[in-house]
Amino acid sequence: MEIQYKIGQRIRELRETKSISQKDFSFKSDLDRSYIASVENGQRNISIVNIEKISKALEMSLKDFFNNEKFL
Repeated sequence: MEIQYKIGQRIRELRETKSISQKDFSFKSDLDRSYIASVENGQRNISIVNIEKISKALEMSLKDFFNNEKFL
């Protein structure tokens, strides 16, 4: 499985667990909604800067973001 897909699935999983729409999440993370959608679908090669924005929007550390069986 490609890393972009794994990261996208992790973001979607965490966002949905918190019951946040893509629209609200894009506002909270200061990223465009279409960008969030393409990342969640594994179509974008996301930068670490944007992963940090996303983890902050999810109120978690980068360590916790990557502490998942998808990345082991």
